[in-house]
Amino acid sequence: MNDLPVKDLVDVSNREFFTLFAKRTGMYIGYTDLRGVVTDIEGYDMASRRSGQPGLQGWREWLIQRYQVVPDLVWAAQINQIALPDWDFAASLTAEQETHVLTVLFDLLDTFLAERESPRT
Repeated sequence: MNDLPVKDLVDVSNREFFTLFAKRTGMYIGYTDLRGVVTDIEGYDMASRRSGQPGLQGWREWLIQRYQVVPDLVWAAQINQIALPDWDFAASLTAEQETHVLTVLFDLLDTFLAERESPRT
């Protein structure tokens, strides 16, 4: 049918889940726009933390430290700042810009989770 294995999402790590989610956002939430993806990720984080898991704890701080983004912004706006450094924050994103921001978001999220999962020496 396709090259993605069917997995029970209960048995995957946060990193594996977001890799699957990034490849098929429409399958998971019914649409693929940036606002929907950000909302879903925030809900995932909240549910994880409420169940005693780390969720995305440290994500925003990681972005601030690593990319020197404006610290007063929510993480979604920080991602826009990283992906589109010349964006003026007031303009609506084009479809191409949204696609680029989503690519950057999932790449950064994967890097963050990989670093968090790796044993510290």
